[in-house]
Amino acid sequence: QLQAFGGGLVQAGGSLRLSCRDSRRTFSNNMVGWFRQAPGKEREFVGGISWRGDRTYYTDSVKGRFAISRDNAKNTVYLQMNSLKLEDTAVYYCAAHRSGNYHSSSSYNNWGQGTEVTVSS
Repeated sequence: QLQAFGGGLVQAGGSLRLSCRDSRRTFSNNMVGWFRQAPGKEREFVGGISWRGDRTYYTDSVKGRFAISRDNAKNTVYLQMNSLKLEDTAVYYCAAHRSGNYHSSSSYNNWGQGTEVTVSS
C-alpha cells in the first residue's frame, strides 16, 4: 500500500513537497499517479510519472507549478508543489497505475491514506 505524507498548512504562493512511499516495494515497475480531492468534489488526477521516471503528466491547472519525480531505490515518488493557490487545497493521494486511462482513478490501485494540504490566503 502506498502512503502519502508531507502535507500541511501553507500560505498562497508557498511550496510543499509531498512524498509517496511504497512499503511493499511493489511500484517500481508501475506508473504512479497523484490525485487530489477537495471537500465536496470528486477525486481528480493531478499528475503521474512513468516507472522509469522519464515521462511525467500533469493536469492543466498545475502545469508549470507542480513537478513529479521518483527515486525507485528509495521506493518513493515526490510531488513538488510551488506557487500554491487556494484552489490547491485538498487531500492528496498517490496510487499505482494498473491499466487503462491514467487520468481515471479507477485505473489505479494500492491507494493509501492521503495527506491534507491547506493553502491559506
